[in-house]
Amino acid sequence: MLDKLRSIICKFVDIAPEDITLDTNIRHDLGLNSLELINLAVEIEEEFEVEIPDREAMDLETVADAIRIIEEYSDQ
Repeated sequence: MLDKLRSIICKFVDIAPEDITLDTNIRHDLGLNSLELINLAVEIEEEFEVEIPDREAMDLETVADAIRIIEEYSDQ
């Protein structure tokens, strides 16, 4: 899951996938703004076939948070 998520994130930022860890902060370390964060959530939804509420997407802080939300909503 982490590798897929890294691949998606790399569509939005110019960073090597191996530099993205579970602790990477999506806003501060990667510099994503609100619109980019929503677009990232849409990409995640499509890749993992989940539906993430916009509010939850806006609250994402780290890559680990994204994985947790994917796991949470893939069970529904």
